[in-house]
Amino acid sequence: MRILILGANGQLGTDLLAEGGRRNTVEMRGLTRDDLDMENLDTIPEVLKDYPADVIVNCTSYHKTDEVEVNGTKAATLNAHAVEALAKVAENQGARFVHISTDYVFDGTNTKPYTESDTPAPVSVYGATKYLGETLARRTCNDTLILRVASLFGVAGASGKGGNFVETMLRLAKEHGQLKVVNDVRMSPTSTRTVAFFLLELLEKQANAGIYHVVNSGDATWYEFASEIIDLVGWNVPVHPVTSDEFPTRAARPEYSVLSNYKLSEAVSERPVPWTEALKEYLVRKEHI
Repeated sequence: MRILILGANGQLGTDLLAEGGRRNTVEMRGLTRDDLDMENLDTIPEVLKDYPADVIVNCTSYHKTDEVEVNGTKAATLNAHAVEALAKVAENQGARFVHISTDYVFDGTNTKPYTESDTPAPVSVYGATKYLGETLARRTCNDTLILRVASLFGVAGASGKGGNFVETMLRLAKEHGQLKVVNDVRMSPTSTRTVAFFLLELLEKQANAGIYHVVNSGDATWYEFASEIIDLVGWNVPVHPVTSDEFPTRAARPEYSVLSNYKLSEAVSERPVPWTEALKEYLVRKEHI
């Protein structure tokens, strides 16, 4: 199975290439922003014609949530119209198309984990453009898998964000000797290594086209996430819970965006490990513990 990855040097792309390298059933090839400018829609089919594949995986995204709020045109181009262009290439090549989406397509009013059948209602430009990308992808390529992920942490770090949440907490803990972290927003912390593994499992098991929530099991507030990080590295750094009002942001965020991975576990006959286990494995790989 020949797999082409867009955004190959990001957190997920890096772990996806590594996971593919551990399997003799796939042949991986990756493209970065230097290889393909996703804002230039006309070049997408021209560039991709030189990279025939059985599966095209789109790990690219304009994901600086607050910046996106005032750059709607760019966000629509990268998160929606470029996705449509990629899906069209996949459809024309007879390839499967895998698009990575987000928990931010939901409004956060649920009180139990969101399933794939729940209706999206994004509260930010980022969430709205990602949902539009989902819609255009599924409309354009019949064999599309949408993988919604959340609160990612991977060894490559978050491109353009100065590191993922884990690295940011460790840096701030060193700089300030304490942390204040929001405790009224609940989500699904997820390792990109987990996402990479289950993405390939879905492909190898020829899972039906559709939407899958691919997250580690369990959930947490950002405060609980940060507390677990500090506990695992063994630092004597106090972590204080605060409300989101103390850290106002330009873009709204869902207060509750926990995703259910039940459909995923049914499709691959395996459930992702708890996020605490995935976090410990990540910290070991990063040589923090």
